[in-house]
This record gives sequence, C-alpha cells and structure tokens, in this order.
Amino acid sequence: MRVAFVGKGGSGKTTLSALFARYTAHRGGPVVAVDADINQHLGMVLGVEEHALPRPMGSHLAEIKEFLRGENPRITSAAAMVKTTPPGRGSRLLRLPSADGPADDPVHTRFSVPTPEGPRLMVTGPFSEEDLGVACYHSKVGAVELYLNHLLDGPGEYVVVDMTAGADSFASGLFTRFDMTFLVAEPTRQGVGVYRQYRDYAADYEVPLAVVGNKVHGPDDVAFLREHVGDDLLVCLEHSAAVRAMEQGRPFTLDDLEPANARALGTLLAHVDAQEKDWERFGRQTVEFHLRNARAWANRAVGEDLAAQVDPEFVFGPTRVSLHG
Repeated sequence: MRVAFVGKGGSGKTTLSALFARYTAHRGGPVVAVDADINQHLGMVLGVEEHALPRPMGSHLAEIKEFLRGENPRITSAAAMVKTTPPGRGSRLLRLPSADGPADDPVHTRFSVPTPEGPRLMVTGPFSEEDLGVACYHSKVGAVELYLNHLLDGPGEYVVVDMTAGADSFASGLFTRFDMTFLVAEPTRQGVGVYRQYRDYAADYEVPLAVVGNKVHGPDDVAFLREHVGDDLLVCLEHSAAVRAMEQGRPFTLDDLEPANARALGTLLAHVDAQEKDWERFGRQTVEFHLRNARAWANRAVGEDLAAQVDPEFVFGPTRVSLHG
C-alpha cells in the first residue's frame, strides 16, 4: 500500500511520516519511507546520520530510467522517458525488499538504506548548487513518480511518502499514486485551509483522503477540527513531549510515545489496511496524466510523440504481470 502524508508546512507531516513508518515496520512486513519534500528531514527523524543518507534519486534519474525501461520497445531511450512514463511489456518492475533481507534490484540497492527502526529510506535529494535558479524541485520528485509507476506492492507491504508542503503536490500526477493520503492538520485556520484546498483539488480524482489532527491540546482543539473537517477527521494526536524530545535530537523509541498517540498510529495503519487496492484506477490515472503531460510539455521537450509509450495491452497489478530482471 502506498501512503502519502501531506499538509501545511510545519504541521508535523514529516514527523508523522516517520512515526507511522516506524510503527508499521515494527508490525512486520517491508516498509520503504521516501522523502519527497523539498526540505529533506525525514532521514534525520528516522535516525539516519547525514553521512549515511542514501544516494538521492533525483540526481540519478538517467540511471533509474535506464533500468526501468528494460526491453520495452515503446521507449526508444532512457532520455525519452519522463516522470509520467508508464510501464509496459518489457519494462522492469520493482518489488519491495523483504523486511529482513537485502534489496535485490539496482533501484533499492543503490538508492535505499536501512534505518535503525526498520524502514528502508529513499530520498529525492535537495537542490544542488547547479540547480539553483535554473531547475524546479518537481524534476527531482519525478523520480518518486517513476518509482511508484513501476512498483508492484502487495498486502502487508508499505511505501510511506513525505510529500511537499501545501497543495504543491498537485503540480504533477503524483498525488494520484497513493492508496491513502493523510492530510496532517493543526487545529488552526491555516491548517484547515490547506485541507479545504487539498480536498477540492483531489475531489475529481478519487483520491482517498483522511485528516490527522496534530499537536492537539484538548477537547476544544478536537472540536475545532471536527467543525471544519467533519467526517474526514480520522484521529488526533496530542501534543507530545516524547516527540519534541526526538525533534531536539534526544534518544527516542516508539515505547517513549504516549499511549494515546501510539493508539492513533494504530488507527492510521488499520485505516490503510482497510483500503481496497484499486489497480484499475491506478493504471487509468497513470496513463491519463502521462498523456496530459505529453501534450502540455513532454512531446516538445523530448521531440517525440510520447503517447506512443502507452502499451494498451499492459495490465497493471501484481497478479497479472511478471517481473523482469
């Protein structure tokens, strides 16, 4: 299952992404946490030292594309692949590394590292000196979209993505790549304002969305969120001294978490597990956004009609396609 955490900058979505990834990994099964935020802090919250961070996917797009395209005859070269290019017959597809074993494909081997609490970490990477003033961050986030487009994830397998802040996620089709999107909202007008914006943008795209109240101090905060969010409010996490200590760099384990907040993480996982995997929607929207991007900019940028990359005979889903080594 693919899970996105979105919300206003400063809402705590990176911290909640890390807590949820840790909690889920502790219950077994593979978990990959992906830092797709322009502010790259997920590794730090997961306990990975800066010198031990994985290679940034966004800086190695050509290598990733070359592997994923495999022997797909519809893709003329790695350079002809864009962030929305869908898989087809001959493409290489990915499975998540097992929870207790090494990765066995070049993407996970080269671009992920284990973390002390169990999840593997992947990162898009920050801006480099060469990017400043000439590149937009979506060129790096495109690596995550390609990764998810070529991923076969099954029951009990999880990808947790810390997304960019606010509604910036809608600058690409990446927002449709998830089985569940958790919008992290503080009990403030700004927090619920981002929720309304995200809800309205996502409404036409069948995006499963639930609100996670964060930094809640009491019943009045819960009532405020309920008034403005309604039934989309799934659960609230109270203000946490343990989390604050973790954010200040002090030692932290899940056992330090307040019981109410630990139960809230359990509610999130149960909600994810209750979602039905909709491969038909995933495939349909993958093709839709690829064709939309092809018409808008990609055909012109690549110099080809990228609609030809769509394989009408390819069926998305792990029970109906095979992996290619």
